[in-house]
Amino acid sequence: MPNTSVIDDLSFAVTSQELETPSGPLAGTPGIVGIPMAVTGAFGLGLVNTGFVPASAAAVALPTAVAASAVGLLLATVWACALGQNASAGVFALFFGFFASYSALSLGLINGWYGITAEQAVNAQSLWLICWLFAFALLTLVTLRLPWTTTLMLVFVDAALVLLLIGTVDNNASMINLGGWFTFAFVAVAVYLYVDVMWSQTGGRGLPLGKPLVR
Repeated sequence: MPNTSVIDDLSFAVTSQELETPSGPLAGTPGIVGIPMAVTGAFGLGLVNTGFVPASAAAVALPTAVAASAVGLLLATVWACALGQNASAGVFALFFGFFASYSALSLGLINGWYGITAEQAVNAQSLWLICWLFAFALLTLVTLRLPWTTTLMLVFVDAALVLLLIGTVDNNASMINLGGWFTFAFVAVAVYLYVDVMWSQTGGRGLPLGKPLVR
């Protein structure tokens, strides 16, 4: 199977219909939009969690998460839906939900939109992390039939969320910092996939992605 057949949309096209090259005004690869937008937001969150900016200024990541990542991933989701690439659309929608809900939670806590007191803020953040850890762990399991680089990328997401959850519950800055470094690991693999997609779409050969862990 050609390398580009699996990775056109962030390695999540898994059916023969989704592997066909679409035609028409919407023809293309939504991953060209979705991957860099996810990378941008994740890189910003990694900088926040590793202490590049002080905890009191953590909201500086919100413009990127809202105006770039959430909007870009929503566009990629709609584009994939229009092409009938259901698996890709589902994954992009999950990442869109992550960044959109992160922005909503952060803005809500800062501005007191939800009536959450300062004492309840940790519970709200922990609940958010638990929900997304469950969602991404499930996504990781269902990608075992895809090239192992995709699964590895999601394992880094899972690890980052686990560490951030522990750090939030225990008020442990070291665990939050470590979670930020695992976020950078996710970014590194996503950048690799982005190079693969971009090279493939510009007439070059894609990068090796590895074999699926489960067939």
